[in-house]
Amino acid sequence: MHTFLAVLALTLGIIGLAGSVIPGLPGPPLSWVGLLLAFLSKGLNGAGEPMSLTFLLVWAVVVAFVTLVDYIFPAWLTKATGGSRYAGWGTVIGMLFGLIYPPVGIFLGALLGAFLFDFFFSDHGVWTSFKSSIGALVGFLLGTGLKLTVAGVMMYYIVVYI
Repeated sequence: MHTFLAVLALTLGIIGLAGSVIPGLPGPPLSWVGLLLAFLSKGLNGAGEPMSLTFLLVWAVVVAFVTLVDYIFPAWLTKATGGSRYAGWGTVIGMLFGLIYPPVGIFLGALLGAFLFDFFFSDHGVWTSFKSSIGALVGFLLGTGLKLTVAGVMMYYIVVYI
C-alpha cells in the first residue's frame, strides 16, 4: 500500500507542477493532495520523523491563499492598468490557444488575447489596450510564479516524506 500511495503522491505532485502553468488545471491543490497522500503513507523524512498534521494543515492554508491570490491578482493588475473585464477573458482565451506552442505561446497568447479583447470589445484605444494587456500578462506571470513556487516546495516535501 505504501508503494501505491507513494507513486500516486509523486504523480499528483508532477501534475500539480504542470497545472501551475497550464490554465484550467488546479496545480497547487493537486500538489497538496499529493502531500496528503505522502502523509497518509506514514513516510519519514531524513531525520526519521513523520510528517505532522500541523505541517499538512499549514500547507492547506498556503494553497487556499495562493489559489485565491491567483484569481484576484491578474484581475486587479488588469484593472489597475486601465483594462476591462474583456482583457481578463482575452488573457485566459489567449493562454488556451497558446497551449499549442508552449511555453512561449502561453505568454504571447495571454498578451495578445488581452490586447485584442480589450481593444475590440471595450472600445479602448491602442495605448490603453496595450497597457491593460501588459497588466494582465504581469498578473498572470506573478500568479504562475507563485503557484510554481508553492507546488515546487510541496513536490520537494512529497519526495522527502515518501
